[in-house]
Amino acid sequence: MASGNAIRGSRVGAGPMGEAERGDSAPRFWISYWCANGHETRPSFADDGTVTAPDFWDCPRCGFPAGQDRDTPPSPPRNEPYKTHLAYVRERRSEADGEAILAEALDKLRATGRPY
Repeated sequence: MASGNAIRGSRVGAGPMGEAERGDSAPRFWISYWCANGHETRPSFADDGTVTAPDFWDCPRCGFPAGQDRDTPPSPPRNEPYKTHLAYVRERRSEADGEAILAEALDKLRATGRPY
């Protein structure tokens, strides 16, 4: 059995991780984004001149899109209700088209002599 003073999961010579061992962090800039619920998000971006901040950012709290203008944030996406297959068919075909297709299918079945 190992000594009771050892810290589990560490190794000899392990020290604290910090700026001294990792080096200096890259220069960064922060931009504020606001969603329709008024949440503010401030992601950071590398300040090396090659990165441009996006116009929109997803809010981590509610998931709505967030924009850089606090007074006019982007509107939340509109969710369409679930539609059944029959609802999609009714959008494409009129009642008269449906009756014609049904009559055609029944005529084919009657011509083959199979019961329906």
